[in-house]
Amino acid sequence: MKKIALINDLSGFGKCSLTAAIPVISVLGIQACPLPTAVLSAQTGFSDYYCDDYTDRMNHFTDKWEAMQESFDGIYSGYLGSAAQMHNVLYFLEKFKKNDTLYLADPVMGDNGQRIRIFTQELLDCMKELTRRADVITPNLTELCLLADVDYDALTRRASDTDYLSYIEEIARGLLPRAYAEQMIVTTGIVRKLPEQFSVGNLAITSDDSYYAETPYRGESFSGTGDLFASVIMGCLINGLTIEEAMQKAVCFLCPAIEEASHDGTPQNHGIPFEKYLRYLLD
Repeated sequence: MKKIALINDLSGFGKCSLTAAIPVISVLGIQACPLPTAVLSAQTGFSDYYCDDYTDRMNHFTDKWEAMQESFDGIYSGYLGSAAQMHNVLYFLEKFKKNDTLYLADPVMGDNGQRIRIFTQELLDCMKELTRRADVITPNLTELCLLADVDYDALTRRASDTDYLSYIEEIARGLLPRAYAEQMIVTTGIVRKLPEQFSVGNLAITSDDSYYAETPYRGESFSGTGDLFASVIMGCLINGLTIEEAMQKAVCFLCPAIEEASHDGTPQNHGIPFEKYLRYLLD
């Protein structure tokens, strides 16, 4: 059975991080092996939460798994809250990243043009180092701009331009030469201002190709949707699907859950009812 190491936090409420990744990876027929970076009562968007930081315990997992002579088909890292945690991921990669191991880095650093408060220049530099080692990077548009040192506001002012996607593709391609030749960047949450409506889409870029998929934009952003999207991409790629097939499957899975959450007035911090739609990943 294929295995993916999931390096992320565990939140009791918010349907994000490990709570999102484990069921998605599992329903795709892959063993999910969580390595927690922290355990929280609820994700940090809630007004009050408890956090038990696991930074000092992360390497115990790495060392014990190495002693067990385990190996992984994939490694997926998500939100990392300190330079020390990022160095722990680098240590994990030294032990378990082989030539045939797919590493997906989801560089969780901000959204809507705003950095997460803790994300200093030091953490950004560490995240750039992690993404340089990744085979797949899944930034949102804000995170792509941070990785590429591009002004987010200047870019998004062009959202109604017919060449908007070309601008984003150029930014993404600018990162590829500094990384592995086979690296793939999947930029999420691209909002476009079309004549009759707004749309939100995802753009996959490789060294010689691109693929874009979009849906109507309702103006809402729910907790965990990025984690769910990245988890589907990771699991599908491990199972041998193309990036086009993986993105189509992710959209078919997420869209009805987002629509239901929007229709029901679900608070955004609580996430979407994705559990009802996991069966869509079996098609």
